[in-house]
Amino acid sequence: MAGVGKLIKQAQKMQKKMEALQQELSMKEIEVSSGGGAIRIVITGQGEFKRIELDPEFLKEDKAFVEETLLAAVQEAALKAKTVNEEAMGEISSGLSLPGLF
Repeated sequence: MAGVGKLIKQAQKMQKKMEALQQELSMKEIEVSSGGGAIRIVITGQGEFKRIELDPEFLKEDKAFVEETLLAAVQEAALKAKTVNEEAMGEISSGLSLPGLF
């Protein structure tokens, strides 16, 4: 049964690391620029949008073009945040060795 105690301690340690990482990701800001700098989006590592800034000249463009470019920028920002989050979580979980499971 000593193996079970060790496994529980290892899981608790990993949980603490994950909580710390989640806190870090919530504070990490990722900046995405699109449309030649016409759109600037700031999102956290947890996917919380903080700011969207638009160049006033960009808003003079065709409505459909503005909407399409803005949507692409938002999608890119969300994907970038997801990638950062998954990579960070992968680093933590790679250190966990559960015999018979991995």
